[in-house]
Amino acid sequence: MAKKSNAINKDSSNKKKAAKSFDDTEEPSSKGKGGLKPATAINVRHILCEKHSKALEALQKIKDGQSFSKVAQEYSEDKAKAGGSLGWMTRGSMVGPFQDAAFQLTPSTVDKPITTELVKTNFGYHVIMVEGRR
Repeated sequence: MAKKSNAINKDSSNKKKAAKSFDDTEEPSSKGKGGLKPATAINVRHILCEKHSKALEALQKIKDGQSFSKVAQEYSEDKAKAGGSLGWMTRGSMVGPFQDAAFQLTPSTVDKPITTELVKTNFGYHVIMVEGRR
């Protein structure tokens, strides 16, 4: 059984089960979103909620201007104490829908985050932001 703290880590048994609801009109590409230089690693934060309604509420608070880390501390069921920080993650180390969404994001700060809409995986619903790319 996977621990919640490893919720986004790629696992071959879970990979096939991951439901892809990240439904952007753009296909993920190696060039990155908006002409971003391709990255092999990202410094990523997320808010994970099992229930869709709770994830929507968290996303709305961020859109209303609240700090990503504060919302993560209040709502996330994974890495809440760390403000949702997962640290530096490389391509291939995350489940497909999470990775596809995260690598398309433009880096931002917790006070003015650029986030995904909700991303569904077999772990629940994620709101994702990226703080850096390399």
